[in-house]
Amino acid sequence: MNSTDYLKPEVVSRLSRLDLVARLVVEGFITGLHQSPYHGFSAEFSEYRQYMPGDALRDLDWKVFGKTDRLYIKQYEEETNLKAYILLDASASMAYGSGNLTKFQYAAYTTAALSQLMLRQRDAVGLITFDEHVQSYLPPRSVGSHLHALLSTLQNTQPQGADTDLAASFHDLAERIKRRGLIIVLSDLFDDPDRLLSGLKHFRHRKHEVVVFHILDPRERDLQFDRETRFVDLESGSQIATEPWHIAPAYQEHMEKLIARFRQECRDALIDYVLLDTEEPFDTALFNYLAKRKRLM
Repeated sequence: MNSTDYLKPEVVSRLSRLDLVARLVVEGFITGLHQSPYHGFSAEFSEYRQYMPGDALRDLDWKVFGKTDRLYIKQYEEETNLKAYILLDASASMAYGSGNLTKFQYAAYTTAALSQLMLRQRDAVGLITFDEHVQSYLPPRSVGSHLHALLSTLQNTQPQGADTDLAASFHDLAERIKRRGLIIVLSDLFDDPDRLLSGLKHFRHRKHEVVVFHILDPRERDLQFDRETRFVDLESGSQIATEPWHIAPAYQEHMEKLIARFRQECRDALIDYVLLDTEEPFDTALFNYLAKRKRLM
């Protein structure tokens, strides 16, 4: 299998270990960068020099040693103290999935890969899981061993909650996170748009940089079901049966207007907005992170 195949959700969905997912997705992503015209992003992963006495052993590339029997040091174009906080939506609506992955699984795999990539670049990364309240908080660290704690938290988190109040969590976190940093939100944004946007703008008011990955299932965008369907609200439990093809055009129009509003208001607030669905290759999120990071350096 080609390493870039691990950027495909249908391939990754067959893996059970998050550490393996994170490593394979990032390796596939970096391989893709080297094969793409975006060499500016990949250069920092490809520069080596011979080991000299006094160099930090943690910078040794053991894969190169295994192939050449020589010690080489990874060279990074720049050292940073970028501090990133990944905010992962673990509300009940994230449990939906019409295909290989639920929204939460897709978001968790993306979080794992982003964490691996950040730590590889020596950025500090923290993780906050939330629904209507903050569930867990891991402060940012830049040491490689921090990945285990991040992945363990992801492994032990499941979508839950009877109510959704994402905006309240955003406001709470905007006040809690004192040091300016990069806020990365992964969520389906299923809440009142006015309050959600107010919460996201609160981060900008506190001088944080913000990237929002809006994660939806493809059926949540097009409502393309070919038979009478019973829809169940994963948070309230309420149900409704309908023939989706009758309401699909109006539904699609509503969703496109909602997405357009998120996109426009985020742009106006200098928030990076990235629409993803659970069939989108993982490199979309990773590339957008690198693009944002490059602008901040």
